[in-house]
Amino acid sequence: MSAAPPRDPRVRLTWVQPEDLVGHELRQAAQDGRDAREIEERWYAAGGSPAPDRAGASEPPAPPRLRAPAGELLDELAALDSPLAADEPTDLDAIVAACPHWPGAPESAPAVAGQDRLATAGRGRTPAVAPSRLHAAWLGRAAGCLLGKPVEKLPLAGIRALARAAGNWPLTTWFTARGVPAELLAAHPWNRRSAPTSLAENIDGMPEDDDLNYPLLTLLLLQRHGRSFTTADLARLWLDELPAGRTFTAERIAYGNLLAGVEPPETARRRNPFREWIGAQIRADVHGWTRPGDPAGAAAQAHRDAVLTHTGNGVYGAMFTAAALAVAAGGESDVHGCLAAGLRVVPPHSRYARAVRLGIETARAEGEFDTVVDRLHAVYADTHHWVHVLPNAALLAAALTHADGDFTRSIGNAVSGGWDTDSNGATAGSLAGLLAGTPDALPHHWTAPLKNRLATSVPGFDGIGFDALAALTHQEALRP
Repeated sequence: MSAAPPRDPRVRLTWVQPEDLVGHELRQAAQDGRDAREIEERWYAAGGSPAPDRAGASEPPAPPRLRAPAGELLDELAALDSPLAADEPTDLDAIVAACPHWPGAPESAPAVAGQDRLATAGRGRTPAVAPSRLHAAWLGRAAGCLLGKPVEKLPLAGIRALARAAGNWPLTTWFTARGVPAELLAAHPWNRRSAPTSLAENIDGMPEDDDLNYPLLTLLLLQRHGRSFTTADLARLWLDELPAGRTFTAERIAYGNLLAGVEPPETARRRNPFREWIGAQIRADVHGWTRPGDPAGAAAQAHRDAVLTHTGNGVYGAMFTAAALAVAAGGESDVHGCLAAGLRVVPPHSRYARAVRLGIETARAEGEFDTVVDRLHAVYADTHHWVHVLPNAALLAAALTHADGDFTRSIGNAVSGGWDTDSNGATAGSLAGLLAGTPDALPHHWTAPLKNRLATSVPGFDGIGFDALAALTHQEALRP
């Protein structure tokens, strides 16, 4: 019997080690139109690897000698000019200037001397949002997230094969291993970390997930600092209350930058190839839920949150989501109107706006959602990582458009399209739940297994019920 190869004694920290980041930054440079050919040649000549498609670190690990030059190359890549920069600003004033239909302050909001319209947004009388609607939104977010958890990271073909084998296509209920052939499970294994708590046969309350941790942190942020919180307030909150191991992609980079003494918004830019991925978008819900009828105020809050970790399109994802949810919380009953409101706070010539419009237009043109998904994958699958915000924005917009407000179809579409399944399911469920209006309006088979119980590592919230979260969120929505 041959001896097993020796284990590498180094600690592998995915998403942060420079030698694992260069490939991702080279891919981002290509998407931005930055000319990185000379740097790319040097990286590969030195023995570097391209970005892995479905992981945060290359396998096998890059040799230790590449760490220092990788850091230098990341700095060189960051210095390259992007031809898209003018159409994709990160500064809030520049974003507002780029949006010809930026929403005004809510009706009856009084002018405040010496303050601009962004600062005064939300100070007037805005529509109330009932606790029951917030309860449905929390439940919807949890159900959509949980539906997507066991197939996160799986390719589209695997998701379809597993669901069809169980007679669950289109998706109308939870994934299950019951009745699925063993050889199919071997060929398309579930997400190993999530499957023990997210298949129909083992769901027992809502397990921990970053897509629920971040809304809890946003709620905590508002409780401590109110609507006038700063990005620095958020940074301090994370360092106090968010375990580093519960962060991923851009959030992990920014967290490390904070520990190294880097201050926001530089935390989002320094050696961060994930700054236009989906992380900020999954943090935006509470900003929208607590600014009913005030999409501008919600987008401005989401911006202050997002720039801790993201730039450009990554920031737009948070602003779009917050604005769409704000108008839904304020009484908009049509999902298409919500999506249109979200687009009003996104620069129209940006790649994010184009992705959302593509998703909407494709969903309107095709009767079968599988065809919609195939068309979107043809555009993005070969060029973007599955966690990048652009393909997921297109899919989310398509899923919600095609579902036309139906809750089951909203989360089923979002998850069935692949890519970041739990994040897309969560956001789709949040909006569809809010539009449904009450927990009783959501199908029982989606809400009953949640058992009104959420697991989390965010201090003070582990085991909390969704009804209690709705009450706490309602208090923040009423805060002036």
